[in-house]
Amino acid sequence: MDKKGKVYIMGVGPGDAELLTLKGKRAIEEADCIVYDRLINNRILDYAKKDTEMIYLGKGNTEGGVIQDEINDTIIKKALEGKIVARVKGGDPFVFGRGGEEIQALFENKIEFEEIPGITSAISVPAYAGIPVTHRGVARSFHVFTGHTMTDGEWHNFEAIAKLDGTLVFLMGIKNLPVIVSDLIVNGKDPKTPIAIIEKGATADQRVTVGTLETIIDISKERKIVPPAIIIIGEVVNLRDTFKWFEDTKLFGKKILVTRDRRQAREFSDKIEKIGGVAVELPFIEIESTLNKIDKEMLKSYSALLFNSPNGVREFMNKIEDIRDIAHLKIGVVGSKTKEELERYKIKADFIPKKYLVEKLAEEAIQHTAVGEKILIVTSNISPCDTEKLNSTYNRYFDKIIAYKTKKIIRDKDEVLNTLKKIEIITFLSSSTVDAFMESIEYNIESIKNIKLASIGPITSETMKKYGLTVDFEAKVYDTAGIIEAIK
Repeated sequence: MDKKGKVYIMGVGPGDAELLTLKGKRAIEEADCIVYDRLINNRILDYAKKDTEMIYLGKGNTEGGVIQDEINDTIIKKALEGKIVARVKGGDPFVFGRGGEEIQALFENKIEFEEIPGITSAISVPAYAGIPVTHRGVARSFHVFTGHTMTDGEWHNFEAIAKLDGTLVFLMGIKNLPVIVSDLIVNGKDPKTPIAIIEKGATADQRVTVGTLETIIDISKERKIVPPAIIIIGEVVNLRDTFKWFEDTKLFGKKILVTRDRRQAREFSDKIEKIGGVAVELPFIEIESTLNKIDKEMLKSYSALLFNSPNGVREFMNKIEDIRDIAHLKIGVVGSKTKEELERYKIKADFIPKKYLVEKLAEEAIQHTAVGEKILIVTSNISPCDTEKLNSTYNRYFDKIIAYKTKKIIRDKDEVLNTLKKIEIITFLSSSTVDAFMESIEYNIESIKNIKLASIGPITSETMKKYGLTVDFEAKVYDTAGIIEAIK
């Protein structure tokens, strides 16, 4: 009999991808199959292996029913195939997440399982809205309820709930908001009690509506409140003006297009989302290694080694057999990120020019070499590195090796235009991304007339201007941190 697999019943918290636990990340990395719902940040799925089977089974605004049976059947089937399955749910699996029903089904089929708690929206979403569920002198307890009725129509005991002194939190309750408010007031809750409704909490689309029990229905109709949202009732709502922080982050709510290579996009996207923005990844270039094994005899003929990008460092270091083969070389790099990448291999650069240009790097190398010595530049197929010009200028022998190739990705025009409808800022981190982007939209500048454009530096900006684009933001320091600083 084939060996059965294992199932992780796991929560990944609310919208902010960084609220995923370390144990949850490890389970996703390990999984052969991921069954996920709609209330998760899809960037969490990027931790999965390339060949992981992805199965979307979202419930929308339903309460389970047939689709819950389908979820149970799917995770059982995949586990019986011997796979490690991650059942990925928003929030926490046991806080109205029906994780218990899934575990029951696994237990009945003698399938190994593990439950990985997630940060529940009941406490995290109010926190992102600046509302603590408890606070000394204001609320000594909090109580969490589902906003759904039972399948047989049974409802909560509001006579008891209305008498509770603590904070009341209702999840999935927007459809029943009028009933919740009415039942609380009828059973003695002060109509002046503060109430907040938080839509799409802990995401860049978070919207908070505040009122009282007697005013919130009219306000919610006026603001057209829709799920997913949670309801929080109690005096702690009044602390929002003091405790509010997430909506005050520098890029809160800004939808920013990341156009760089998929492998490098995560770091940039993380920086954007750390300060409240939404990173939408749509790569227009792909980095492809072109190096074979580095010949150590060849390296002996050089006196200096120059890197003008982190990619060059990574590709070169992966192809040398012994790090001691470069022990005799003076090493120069362009930019802080290239310097940091080199330091990952326990190597410190001997020099780094103030301007992030390969010409300045070559100029700096002169101070570390003698007339007639050979200098090796590790670069890409599109880098503006003219070795003949450098040779004649500096009386040295400059050679270059192409460590990686930057390939343009020409995307479907409709795909790009549909993505642009929800974008406020486009970031370009190289001229090649500009070229591929413009080719993909068939040079239709009109399609981006209401979108701000950000450039990583002068060379990329010149390419943008060549196409008639306006450079709204240009980094002063030519790296991802610099472009974010320019946008801020």
